[in-house]
This record gives sequence, structure tokens and C-alpha cells, in this order.
Amino acid sequence: MQMMNREDRKNVRAGILAAFSFVVALCSLPEAAVPAADARDFMWEARSKTATVYLLGSVHFLTRDAYPLSAPIEEAFAKSDVLAVEANINNPDQLFFTKFLERAFYPEGDSLKNHLSPDTYALLREELGKFGLPEELTERERPWFLALTLTSLQLLKGGFDPELGVDMHFLSKAGGKKIVEIESLEYQTELLSGFSDSEQESFLRYTLRDMQKAAKESRSLVTTWKSGDADGLAAVLREGMSKEAGMSSVWEKLLYERNKKMVRRIETFLKSHGTVFVVVGAGHLVGPRGVVEMLRARRYAVEQW
Repeated sequence: MQMMNREDRKNVRAGILAAFSFVVALCSLPEAAVPAADARDFMWEARSKTATVYLLGSVHFLTRDAYPLSAPIEEAFAKSDVLAVEANINNPDQLFFTKFLERAFYPEGDSLKNHLSPDTYALLREELGKFGLPEELTERERPWFLALTLTSLQLLKGGFDPELGVDMHFLSKAGGKKIVEIESLEYQTELLSGFSDSEQESFLRYTLRDMQKAAKESRSLVTTWKSGDADGLAAVLREGMSKEAGMSSVWEKLLYERNKKMVRRIETFLKSHGTVFVVVGAGHLVGPRGVVEMLRARRYAVEQW
């Protein structure tokens, strides 16, 4: 397999980030979302007897006007000893990209059309036409990766950039702070590529049906995020999850199973010493099965800023 250049690597990284922006990016929000009067930050402080953990909800694709972030967020980061992120997206090696491509594309002699229903394939052709993309360009992409590719394209077209995401913002200014991964790019890739054929098709179909609204709704999402409206974002997730019946197992794996693993990792920080600044997708923090409520159920004090 040929070596990937810098632009190829950037595109693959954007695709991976799109998967985890996807959790909320394609869910409907009120078009005229406005900040609540008692707006707060989308950040929580979890405490134990020996440690403090700041939990910041991330949006992985953002626009320049989302910055600067609030002073309390930046101050919490400044006084933290460790930066913990889902995956260190600044540090993938060639071996990772080689394995990623093996999982993202069908082998020679197989194609996407062999794995989709006629209805989904017709919907795909329609959306590819809107992008001006020929079918042959995507014919060997597996459905999970094609869903990410199209989500990335739509968000980029709307002015959103993964290089401006919250994760990248803090990774770029980590300086001498220790950086730890809560998951890893390898774990996230294995998760996505491990979806069954039916789950992958549901994932792609879900993406295709709401593609044209993604950028507009993402702007409303950012407004909700900047005002710290956790209940509003939880409602967005509930609404999005009701759109595609075949997505229930995908949601379970993409969101809830990961939430459990994140809580176990965050608990190790709380059982140690010092201050850790955790950045994970905003959707993981909210709702009754979200990280915040799961930590509270384990008797940790967790308060929103």
C-alpha cells in the first residue's frame, strides 16, 4: 500500500473526527436556538479527596467565530497538570494509517454496491450527485467510512474545520503538560470498522438522510454548546436517536458503551493526585447515561461551571 502524504493524513484524521462529531452534528436542533439567560460553560468539575478533574465537552469541528473560549475554561486548563483527550489526533504514525485504510476500503474485487440495499444505494447516488462526486470514486469505501467522508465534506463546506475543534485547540497549546489518551485512534477505528454490514448501512443511511441540514444544524449546536445547555443537547441526542430504527445498536456502541469506558478511565484520575483537564465529545457528558450522571452515581461531586 502506498505511503500517505500530509494532505491524505489530514483528510483521514478529519474523517475520524467526523465520526464523533456525527453523534450530534446530524441531529435536529431548533433553527433559532438562543443562549439561555443563565448561560454557563459546557464544563464540569469532578472532585475527590485527592484530585480534581475538569470535564469539557468538545465539538470536534468548529468555526473561527467560536473563539476565544471563555476565560474560566482557559484558566482551568492552565492550572491542570494533565490533558486527557479521546485520542491524540496529532500523533498518528504510518502504521496506523496503513491499518486504517485496510479497514476503510473493500479489497480488490469487492465493492460498496454489493453491501447496500437498492434503496440505500439510490439515496447514496443522489447525494453523491449533489457533491459532484462520481460513483467510481467511492465504490470501494466501506459504508462506515463513506458516512464519515460525506459528513466531513458537508461540515467543511459549511465552514467548519477539524483544525479548529476543541481537541485540537488544547492539544496545540499543551506545551509541557502530560497528554494521555482516554481511548486511541486505533480503538476508535476498530469500533467503527467492527460494525456489522447492517449497522454500517444504517449508519450510512442515517447520515445521507440529514446531510443537507448538517452545517445549519451544527451552527445551532454550537450555540447550545457555548451556552452550556446540557439539557438542550441531551434533547438533541434523544431526537436524533429516534430517526433511524436500525441505529439502536450503533448508538449503543458509539455512545453508551464508550461512556462506560470513559467513566472508568476518569475514575482512575480521581483516585490519583493532581488536576486533570479532560476533553471528550459533548454528547458523552449529558443525559442519564452520560459521563456526568454516571460519576455522580459513583458518589463523586460533579458540578457544572
